[in-house]
Amino acid sequence: MKRTTIREIAKSKSGDVLIKGRVLNIRNLGKVIFLLIQDYTGSVQTVFESDVDVSIGDIVEIYGKAKEDSRAKNGIEIQGEKIEVIVGVTKEMPFDLAKNELNLNLTTLLDKRTLSLRHPKVQAIFKLQGLLLKGYAQAMRERGFTEIKTPKILGAATEGGSNFFEVNYFEKKATLAQSPQFYKQLMVGVFERVFEIGPVFRAEPHFTTRHVNEYISMDAEFGFIENFYDVADVLNKIIKEVFELINEEGGEYLNDYNVEKPEVPEKIPFLKLSEAKEIIKEKYDYTVPEGTDIDPQGERLTGKYAKEKFGSDFVFVTHYPWEDRPFYTMPCSENEGETCGFDLLYKGLEIATGGQRIHDYQQLIDNMKKKKLAPEGMEFYLDIFNYGIPPHGGWGMGAERIIQQMLNLKSIKEAVLFPRDVKRISP
Repeated sequence: MKRTTIREIAKSKSGDVLIKGRVLNIRNLGKVIFLLIQDYTGSVQTVFESDVDVSIGDIVEIYGKAKEDSRAKNGIEIQGEKIEVIVGVTKEMPFDLAKNELNLNLTTLLDKRTLSLRHPKVQAIFKLQGLLLKGYAQAMRERGFTEIKTPKILGAATEGGSNFFEVNYFEKKATLAQSPQFYKQLMVGVFERVFEIGPVFRAEPHFTTRHVNEYISMDAEFGFIENFYDVADVLNKIIKEVFELINEEGGEYLNDYNVEKPEVPEKIPFLKLSEAKEIIKEKYDYTVPEGTDIDPQGERLTGKYAKEKFGSDFVFVTHYPWEDRPFYTMPCSENEGETCGFDLLYKGLEIATGGQRIHDYQQLIDNMKKKKLAPEGMEFYLDIFNYGIPPHGGWGMGAERIIQQMLNLKSIKEAVLFPRDVKRISP
């Protein structure tokens, strides 16, 4: 008999079925035994009226009859007739995967990641992340963007500074990509519109709820823009479409976390950074510390203001200081101390950074000199601007931060399959 998935059974609600999956829980009531079985589409309760020799965690196949039962999850249960253990466990589970909440501290959750990922509520995080990446790729392709995959082993750091990982590359030193920035700009001169979904690496020694050293970045770059507002407008539309897809296909996973379906405004509001600082000082009596463009508390209060003032969980914060942005960022013509770019905040946390790039060769070289950057190792990138790159811009957006904010997770590490931080490189 052909295997039936649990989701298919929930739709048909009757008939002979053969399911294959894992035993999540066993309740033995003497004459009746209830097994909770999980496959990749969901879980279902199976009832046996005779003793069965199985353990929690066993991989099994069950033949039986599906029937409607309003008391059961999905309104369906299976009357088991035959069970076979395909693979049996040899150790007892260290925690109960059948509970609605795992109630593990973060360290245990991550140390036992290969097991904690089996919990339905933990799986919901990554089901939503899958929808996020699906929706992003779909929305980009519909706008004529070509998907690219750029190198992650580089001869020079993309963003400069010291927050890069150095690796041995045969007889040379190389760095892991902090972003696909150089390559996606080069590809504007080839395809005009490009996007990428891929890992990036940041050697930042942070111990925070919002930082990890490897994450999935959703990038884009496109040509023939008038200004950075064109970039923000496209990003606004992309995020709105992606969230609509998540709401349509991921409602059950959002329900697992008791969160409302997220809404994206038709027009996300804008605030200049200087304005945001003044507002949060006046309204919330908070001053952003010297030496930072804006700190986490400043972002949270800016997000709070956007919600109170505009009813929006999103806000574009624009015109960051020139000294705080990479050398390829376009300075503002009206004030060269500011840049033509933005951060996008979602519930008070930065999820994307973008803006207009410098497209003129000499301006790019001059900007590098002002920042005291040497061109060594970046010649392949710089030289292409001698051959004509249209006015362009783009963004980089962190997938995990979006999911963290969407589900109100306490730490971004919960939204990373196997997180990497200062102390964690296993599992």
